[in-house]
Amino acid sequence: MIITDPTGAKKLDSSMSQNILNPQDFTLVIHTGPKQEIARPSLSYWQDAWIRLKANKQALISLIIICLLLLFTLIGPLVWRVDPAEQILSRISESPSLTHSAIVLPPLKPFVAEVIPTIEAAPQADGAILPAPTNLEWLDKPSVQSVRMRWTPVNGAAGYLIYRSLEKPRGGFWGLPVGTVTSGNIVSFEDTFNLKPETIYYSVLAQNGATSTHAITREITLTPGIALNEARVLQPNTQPGDKIDYPLRPFGTDYLGRDLLARLMSGARVSLFIGLFAPFISILIGIIIGGLAGFFGGATDQWLMRFSDFVLGLPFLLFMILFRVALGKGAGESGITPMLIAWVALAWPGAARLTRGQILQLREAEFVQAARIMGAKPFYLLIRHLLPNTFGVILVSLTFAIPGAIFTEAFLSFIGMGVAPPTASWGSMCNDGIQTFLTYPHEFLTPALFISIAVLAFNLLGDGLRDALDPKLRSTP
Repeated sequence: MIITDPTGAKKLDSSMSQNILNPQDFTLVIHTGPKQEIARPSLSYWQDAWIRLKANKQALISLIIICLLLLFTLIGPLVWRVDPAEQILSRISESPSLTHSAIVLPPLKPFVAEVIPTIEAAPQADGAILPAPTNLEWLDKPSVQSVRMRWTPVNGAAGYLIYRSLEKPRGGFWGLPVGTVTSGNIVSFEDTFNLKPETIYYSVLAQNGATSTHAITREITLTPGIALNEARVLQPNTQPGDKIDYPLRPFGTDYLGRDLLARLMSGARVSLFIGLFAPFISILIGIIIGGLAGFFGGATDQWLMRFSDFVLGLPFLLFMILFRVALGKGAGESGITPMLIAWVALAWPGAARLTRGQILQLREAEFVQAARIMGAKPFYLLIRHLLPNTFGVILVSLTFAIPGAIFTEAFLSFIGMGVAPPTASWGSMCNDGIQTFLTYPHEFLTPALFISIAVLAFNLLGDGLRDALDPKLRSTP
């Protein structure tokens, strides 16, 4: 602005003169400070979710465990080539061990009971007051094939009872009866029933009508042994007295001598197949029904949701039994097919409700409206835009449904309504192992441990996926 001073001279306003541009003002400025960089690369939804999942150590360890279980199931039988149905009766209920050896036993000679002809076979006496035999000795060398014994006769005895116990008899408890001698002049006995390498107490009591309360007891410890014919199957040139090493059984054997490790691998295929297949099909049905209900709304929504409410109230176990009857499955037959049908038919309402809720939130979203304005058909909108955006929630639901299916299979097999013997599953193995739990706990604890690990791993992975796929539900560290 031009102003006039008191002398009448005209000049520019000082404030304006300071804003006058000059050529130096148009010189290119060279930036010498730190350059701006992209602090975080552009990531897709699934890439971002994977990063968050990796940061969750529990979920990551669970994912590794699940991968190891799948390798154990799929690759394990290719490495551990043992028939899970092979029975070795000489190796019944072996405890887990990396080494196991036995002495080759000679063939058994026929046992002939010792009879004393000078003693009356059936004298008259009161059996309750008879004394105990004064001597109990072993005939031959006792082994897991046979324990032969002889005792001194008791005057007035018309027979003898032989008891066997794993604990030292006391308080009138002699153990379980393993034999009866029905003549007073027979003073020997042979026990061949289910002998194992362990410490055993034998007791002999005289009887004559009533049984005496006095017994003679003797302890014996049997060592591992194997019959010659069975040993020659493993090592053809072996001889009695040789020591042979059994094939490795790191998880032990069950009550029929079957390898537990091979049966765990075989049973994992059944348990994981049911655990993965049944929830996948049921959730797929739930996605379809929930997607249609949420997208079309109105009467379609009402009818489909009321039907899902009805299905939700149906008892699973009752329908499982009905499907068994309808398919003609009798007692002792495998119930895998009725179990799968019952699970698929009754487990989809949860996924349908979840999908419907997600679709109701998304169907009015801007990107859906834009696609509708551009002419997208309802089916295209549902398949292309809506359902893919519900996969995160559905994946979490699937992860939580898998342990439920595994546990259901184990429970039904445990009560005898699922997988039937000799087919192995973790649940049926628990059912077999509970019968010998007090004496051989590894037969029950091993499959139960695998069930627990699988269920826990899927649950923790589901928690991790829920946090990773839904940032709003992400837990605060």
